[in-house]
Amino acid sequence: MGDSPITALLCYALSAILDAFDGWAARTYNQSSRFGAMLDQLTDRCGTMALCMALCRFYPAWMFWLQMSTVIDIASHWLHLHATDLTHADSHKKSDNPILHLYYTNRTFLGFMCAGNEAFYQILYLRAFYPGPSILGAHLLSYFAALAFPIALVKSLISLVHLVTASQTIVKYDTDAILAKRHQTAKNE
Repeated sequence: MGDSPITALLCYALSAILDAFDGWAARTYNQSSRFGAMLDQLTDRCGTMALCMALCRFYPAWMFWLQMSTVIDIASHWLHLHATDLTHADSHKKSDNPILHLYYTNRTFLGFMCAGNEAFYQILYLRAFYPGPSILGAHLLSYFAALAFPIALVKSLISLVHLVTASQTIVKYDTDAILAKRHQTAKNE
């Protein structure tokens, strides 16, 4: 990714297209599985992480924010999937939280958020090589990045909601297990 931006972006775009096709095919042919859901999340997170690593090279002043974005993204999705597995939920896309419910049930919103987030990072990547023409003192891709930034920010905030709700779910699961164990111990005495 360090010196072949067109090849890198084409591979990244192909990955996104294949990811969408894979999800559609799994649902259409009733081939969804926990392993598939986890593998899907893992490949999505790794792709974005690799892109953010490249961006840290091109934008060292933004390194902390790029790192935090990656950490929040990976931690929140991992914890969310872990909470789903612990509670034997049918799908990681079902949530009582109104924000996550909207995120997972409204395909337009989900698609917009994911595409806008990915566009932000891809625009930054492309901008490092080809900033575009200068318009009113800033390069064209800087304007596009500024337009996509709020979407990436909201996507990170949604990831924080994932993190909080998953933490609450796991704490409840642990608390229930501890109380059940104490109840059983007291009953046996």
